[in-house]
Amino acid sequence: MFIKIKKNCGIFMEHNGLEKQHWVPVTSNFLINLDHVAEVSFYTIKEKRTRYDLENHQFDVQPHTRVLHLHMAYTYSTMKENINGNKSNLVERSYYKLYFLPEEMGQYDELRNKIEEHVLNL
Repeated sequence: MFIKIKKNCGIFMEHNGLEKQHWVPVTSNFLINLDHVAEVSFYTIKEKRTRYDLENHQFDVQPHTRVLHLHMAYTYSTMKENINGNKSNLVERSYYKLYFLPEEMGQYDELRNKIEEHVLNL
């Protein structure tokens, strides 16, 4: 099942391919294949947080911003064999965090409802 994220100025994305605490605005439509998502969590930011765009401009994430956190399946992971000079394996799964600003709750509610219809063990 696919869900569509519509471009909007009130939605931002963070993923583990970006530097820590950086996010990008959602500026075009894209699809997420829920069959490739291993874990989903929903939460609301309770206190102001600081994030940065790709040009290192600072943004404050306001309280009541909702977050959709998607951990992808192991087929969408990277593997490191040398960690701090030691031979060992570390599998890092890809994740995506979608931040919905308080004024953009309509699309958040729509996506959450579609995901909850797809998940069997709620």
